[in-house]
Amino acid sequence: MLGTRRTFIRTAGAAGVGIAAFGAPAIAQAAPRIVVVGGGFGGATAARYLRLANPKLDVTLVERDDRFVTCPFSNYVLGGFRKLDDNVQTFDALKSKHGVKVVKGEATAIDTTARSVTLGDGSKLAYDKLVVSPGIDLNFKAVPGYDETAAERMPHAWKAGAQTLLLRRQLEAMPDGGTFIVCAPDNPFRCPPGPYERISVVAWYLKNNKPKSKILVFDAKDAFSKQGLFQAAWESEYPGMITWVAGKDGGKVESVDAAELSVKAGFGTEKGAVVNFIPPQTAGRIAIAAGLAEANGWCAVDPTTFASRKAANVHVIGDAAIAGAMPKSGSSANTQAKVVAAAIVAGLEGKEAMPPALFNVCYSLVSPDYGISVTNVFAATADKGIVPVPNSGGVSVGKPTSMGERKLEAEYTAAWYQAIVADSWG
Repeated sequence: MLGTRRTFIRTAGAAGVGIAAFGAPAIAQAAPRIVVVGGGFGGATAARYLRLANPKLDVTLVERDDRFVTCPFSNYVLGGFRKLDDNVQTFDALKSKHGVKVVKGEATAIDTTARSVTLGDGSKLAYDKLVVSPGIDLNFKAVPGYDETAAERMPHAWKAGAQTLLLRRQLEAMPDGGTFIVCAPDNPFRCPPGPYERISVVAWYLKNNKPKSKILVFDAKDAFSKQGLFQAAWESEYPGMITWVAGKDGGKVESVDAAELSVKAGFGTEKGAVVNFIPPQTAGRIAIAAGLAEANGWCAVDPTTFASRKAANVHVIGDAAIAGAMPKSGSSANTQAKVVAAAIVAGLEGKEAMPPALFNVCYSLVSPDYGISVTNVFAATADKGIVPVPNSGGVSVGKPTSMGERKLEAEYTAAWYQAIVADSWG
């Protein structure tokens, strides 16, 4: 137990969370009931850290499945050098080591007045505090021609699982010399570097298996995360294979035809052998159904505690939250969850939560042995929101002295994944 508490303090400190907020509160009444909706990086971390902070808390995690498949590292399944099963996380440690109650079921409604969560089977869970970490939903109405049926022909693969495997099978079946079309959405969306990492690792697969093939990228944006690093890598590792069309140059998709595997953009209409269409996104549907989202589909929160702007006793974290300069990523969700755990425990003690420091780190692979990264540190203030800390963070060096540096970052990428899944799911 001593080792566990030391580990907790060390990890919480790395996240920039005020440690004083985690002192176990002396609560004479029945243990406060805390319900966490969503078992991803945000929800699992919140449940775990709440129990680490105070084992007397009654913490229930609600997740529709009995396992969670991580989107981080799912691109490597598409590249052919990872198995999807390697991305599966279970809730066993949360239950056995940390005493979190895990309920398999889908949250279908939240009554923020009565403080209850309704599940798909009609049962209800009462809460004193609620943490909502529902991830994203895909906006299938945003682009004419693209809906859930079309996704079976033009996979989005933006929720890891069956769609990932479908897109991988299509790439395997694609003839040498075919064109792989990727359609990237406008901001905000889950994992800003994700489409470009996907382009990179699929290019690695094609280079080694179908070298006559091409990749065409239609992008709604004029710029993207780690752009200089990615494009330099494309030129050196996959010369002549990848064409990126920015939004200003006609890259914004106007419509798709799933039957014809064609994409219409300002650039023109192009037909692909395989089309990966990543649609615009919103907060997970339960957050919208509960009235926690703004008109833009995302959830406004207090930047210092991630308390909902729409309902009392509710916190929203992860991809669903409007978090200022923080990107929507597994790393961000993990960090935000620790802030929420600290804020809830402080509140139960009758104390104010300490202003947090926040960070995000994102590693991407261009090939199995070529890694790049970006790290950001953020300050959260009531008046300015979540903003970057000047002269903090940074990206990989633009011109390494040797490719050994890129290989080392690829090793860091694997180490980061192992560390964050252990920190999130225990």
